[in-house]
Amino acid sequence: MLLRTAITTAVCLLSLTSILFVARLYRRDNPSTSAWVPSFSAHHRQPCPHALDWLLPPGLTYPIKYARRDIVVTPISDAKRLSVTELPAPLFPDFQSIDPTNPTDLQLDDCKDPLILAVTAPPNAPVDASHIIFGISTTLARLDGSIPSLLRWLPNTRAKLLVIAIKDDDVPEESKDRYHPADPKAMSDLQDRMNTLGLDVTIVNPLSRHDFFSQRYFSLVRVMYEHRRATTQWISLIDDDTFFLSMPSLLEMLSKFDPQQQFYVGALSEDWWSVTRYGMMGFGGAGVFLSIALAEIVNSKYDECQERSHTSAGDIRLRECISWYTRTKLTNILDLHQIDIHNDLSGIYESGRRTLSLHHWKAGGPDGKGYPLQTMHLVADICGDCFLQRWQFGKDMILTNGFSIATYPGAGIKALDLEKMEETWDHPSKVDGSVNENGVDHSLGPVRPKLELGKDKIQYRLLESTRVNDTVRQWYFRAGGSGDHDSVLELAWMKSPEPASEPRPEAFNYTRLSTVAKKGRLMSD
Repeated sequence: MLLRTAITTAVCLLSLTSILFVARLYRRDNPSTSAWVPSFSAHHRQPCPHALDWLLPPGLTYPIKYARRDIVVTPISDAKRLSVTELPAPLFPDFQSIDPTNPTDLQLDDCKDPLILAVTAPPNAPVDASHIIFGISTTLARLDGSIPSLLRWLPNTRAKLLVIAIKDDDVPEESKDRYHPADPKAMSDLQDRMNTLGLDVTIVNPLSRHDFFSQRYFSLVRVMYEHRRATTQWISLIDDDTFFLSMPSLLEMLSKFDPQQQFYVGALSEDWWSVTRYGMMGFGGAGVFLSIALAEIVNSKYDECQERSHTSAGDIRLRECISWYTRTKLTNILDLHQIDIHNDLSGIYESGRRTLSLHHWKAGGPDGKGYPLQTMHLVADICGDCFLQRWQFGKDMILTNGFSIATYPGAGIKALDLEKMEETWDHPSKVDGSVNENGVDHSLGPVRPKLELGKDKIQYRLLESTRVNDTVRQWYFRAGGSGDHDSVLELAWMKSPEPASEPRPEAFNYTRLSTVAKKGRLMSD
């Protein structure tokens, strides 16, 4: 009897091992969307919490329609980030009307188990960007206001930031000076404060009190070159509202070019009118990168270029100098974004395309309040290079992580070409005689027509995001129509408490997850 039991057990184990081995080979040999998503659902149902004992964002009008879900991410070393990853099951339970101001209305009736998502694993080693020097020309006040966004991508990377800072440009026309210099103590105090936050920053005065803005911007090349280190391979000119979404991805892009050769790396404006007017140059807000070999030449011709150029734009002055003294042309990187288009930029944020940089995000948008990238980007603390990544749930819902959740009534998602960017922005100025009819074919194309909000597309925009211990909570909001309540969809992102090379149900400890979630005042559904 014992022998028969042992044989049966061995056969079962061998069969299970064979199934797992074949499944793993299939995932590696068939890189479809399902290959990078766990093919199981959690069967250990978590009960609904007895009470909604966490806070919702302030400013909501109750009652609201509400649903929520926990998402547990499992980093996988060979996971691929696709344009959109398809999952067959819905993301949320049905909406429930809740009113946190009413003590008797604090119970969720419909919950779902935590959703497990595989994401690209971050690099094993700490990010080392010590071979890059970034440069900004700005005012002291704007630099101070940019600290929260800089802290999202720059600290503790060993990259150097050099800032030419002034007090302001508001000087009388008759003055020989072009700006009001910053107070030395204020400069020193701000530099010290930024250094304590993990930002390797040096703040300096302009090279000349007679320099206007474009000259100060161009002088960054000299300032950065003179501050170069033995390890410096690239210098980068950026604006104080340039936002890099992933330093590892940025380093990967630069690694494709030999810094000992002359390289001028950047991005054209998305607006063809701007390109035809200002030239084939790297537009400054997207981020401009000069290899150390090219920076040496520009620095050696610095005085001639400052004297010869009469443009009012610093990035044009840089392009002129490079074209006058080298044969180097712009290497255009489509993933760097100047953002010279206006109004609703949902099409860019929801495109699913890998993005390296964004610019002009502090203003604009359909409500004129801009896009709070430092808040939107918080989820990257949990899932790495997943910000703005798209997941499709069921037939009609798409999550663009950190920006929106959208549903598509009627024909649903199947009627859309998701590889094309939705043209949600205002149409750029036309260029007479150009075949670039929509003005963005060279940069954002291919595009598809804008959908009518409320009819063809129901959009829940990120209202707020916050981090509590090791959990990032997001609230996506949609205002109710006439006679309808506002709607809030909440996602709570957390890391798997037991990371594994493959997301296996038997390796996931739900009891431990519940403990971790409770410490963050979040109950597992």
